[in-house]
Amino acid sequence: MRIFIDKQSPKAFHALRQTAEAVRTAAAEAGLDRTAVELINLRVSQINGCAYCLDTHTRAALRAGESTQRLGVLAAWRDTEVFSPTERAALELAEATTDPTDYVGQQSAYETARQVLTDDQISAAIWVAVTINAFNRVSIMSKHPVRADRGENGATVSDG
Repeated sequence: MRIFIDKQSPKAFHALRQTAEAVRTAAAEAGLDRTAVELINLRVSQINGCAYCLDTHTRAALRAGESTQRLGVLAAWRDTEVFSPTERAALELAEATTDPTDYVGQQSAYETARQVLTDDQISAAIWVAVTINAFNRVSIMSKHPVRADRGENGATVSDG
């Protein structure tokens, strides 16, 4: 069994949570709404394969009013017309932040972002991606579990 590093080093995890709160505030102040932030969180978590963060941020996105259609196609966002130019630029920045070895991708992401986003929005989108990347590593290395939803009667909720 792995150590839950968030529990083993609570002061460090608390600092990461405080950073995430500051980043959410900066994003809101920059004009990135909560759904855009959750799309970034989800896309980065998809790339990193973090089941725990995917579960957590899918729920958060739904609470923020995100549609199941957009969540369902997020992994292929470039092939759809359901995301706004702002969201597309933020998603491209998030992917570039998550793979810092892709210099061409970084350049492309920045060029796109400069056409659509303000400097504050660019900074906020990158900070959201940096922060969720850190949380992904915490959850992946801790092997945080994802459990099935339970209905009101305690039965596992499934698609049928």
